[in-house]
Amino acid sequence: MIDPKVRTLIRVVEEGGYTRAANVLHLTQPAVSHHIHQLEAEYGLHIFRPDKKELIPTPEGAVLIKYARRALALERTARQAIEDSRRSLKHLTVGLTPTAGENRMPQVLALYCHEHPQVHINIITDTINNLYQRMELYELDLAVMEGVLPGEKFNSVLFDTDYLCLITSPQHPFAHRQSIRLEELKQERMILRPAKAGTRTLFDSYLQSQGESVQSFNIMMELDNVAMIKDLVEQNLGVSIIAKSACREEERSGKLAAVPIENASMSRDIRLIYHSDFGHPEVLEELHAIYDRIR
Repeated sequence: MIDPKVRTLIRVVEEGGYTRAANVLHLTQPAVSHHIHQLEAEYGLHIFRPDKKELIPTPEGAVLIKYARRALALERTARQAIEDSRRSLKHLTVGLTPTAGENRMPQVLALYCHEHPQVHINIITDTINNLYQRMELYELDLAVMEGVLPGEKFNSVLFDTDYLCLITSPQHPFAHRQSIRLEELKQERMILRPAKAGTRTLFDSYLQSQGESVQSFNIMMELDNVAMIKDLVEQNLGVSIIAKSACREEERSGKLAAVPIENASMSRDIRLIYHSDFGHPEVLEELHAIYDRIR
């Protein structure tokens, strides 16, 4: 179904070189080069810049590579759908942001599989921007994202509204406060998500609205792992700003304290994103129903 030259191109990109791609594809290096030259002649462009140290796509080459990836992803999806039809199964690949992976969504997906034994779900956790790119390439069937989406190419269903809060150890002086002032946070050791994470972007935007910046705070660590952040805060090694939905269980069990920041508004929507041609609308409805059931 897919031109072998396209498979060769993607393998060259993934392996970072013609020789390594040839080894993986069990082809000679001249055969791999010939495939690339044929594609260049067919589309009238140079795919890579003439740099001997590393393969860097030209702007036109990057476009071709993008659509080559999409074509391969669509072929994989088609083959999986055909196989699922033969076996009366359904495979779904769902993307979650790290925060979504720490709240109810894995439980929602697991309950759906439990109630539908013929369904298999593959979960991929990544940043909002990366998940959005995977959706564009048809590498994902669905994605659960929070906050502002990078674009408006997909349909979406609102699942919930979440907000950010301060979390501390139960032993921390803030733990029993009704709220704390933003100024008080400047004296604390903070453990935050990286700058590109959705949680961090929302917090940075709030600081900007208050005439502040993250540089005014004592950021001792940036960590792209919500579970690890919660563990460090529980040990009273610092405080953090995370989604309320990601710490409900720890708050109920007394492992963490969630404290509002005075006059702070850091809310965001949690949405299920899907392609306009997604063929299983009943899945969307049932996932939403399960989410509401356990909320």
